Amino acid sequence: MEYSAPKNHISSYIIQAQEEEIKRISLELHEGVGQNLFSILTGLKLVESGINEAYYKNYLHEMTQLIEKTMQEIRLLSVELYPPALTTLGLLPAIKSYIKVYTSTFGILVDVTSTGEEKHIQEQNSVAVFRVCQEALANIAKYADTSNVKMDLTWGNSELIITIFDFGKGFQKEDVEKNPYTLGMAAMKERMLLTGGQCDISSKIGEGTSIEISLPI
Repeated sequence: MEYSAPKNHISSYIIQAQEEEIKRISLELHEGVGQNLFSILTGLKLVESGINEAYYKNYLHEMTQLIEKTMQEIRLLSVELYPPALTTLGLLPAIKSYIKVYTSTFGILVDVTSTGEEKHIQEQNSVAVFRVCQEALANIAKYADTSNVKMDLTWGNSELIITIFDFGKGFQKEDVEKNPYTLGMAAMKERMLLTGGQCDISSKIGEGTSIEISLPI
């Protein structure tokens, strides 16, 4: 499939605008809502420490536990939307950070290995690769029926290759258009094409699905 320059430019602009909005929402959740809840939690704990009546003390304790749980959920959502490590530490730490959230949420273990010397990637391309990995893992959680995933990052002199294999139930090539597992594939391929890279997907029934992402670096 060929992409003309105007379409390529428009698609890139739309994706970049979406990412800026996602980043903004993530920061607001973490620094705005999260900080407000922390202030409320601190105040409730102070009130709880000064109350002697058991009923009200227990009630306040339940409220503080609920706020702590809500703060944890917001932190997880913020990391899922846009992990801070992506811009501060790089792609690999961001993927590992997201996988911790992913495993705690879905109970799927992801074995990550990295071979070669990690290289700097432009933020726009780093975000694109991260989103494709995120979409791949989300599809696995929804459709693959597996508890283990293997992810390999291979850093070459001029190319990064990421392979994700899910050991799941797989699907047939002729079923691609009607299989819900493949709904995000077009977006994944589009994102990588816009970076000059590729996203190739193959699957076998009963054996699993393999996703290979390549990015020039």
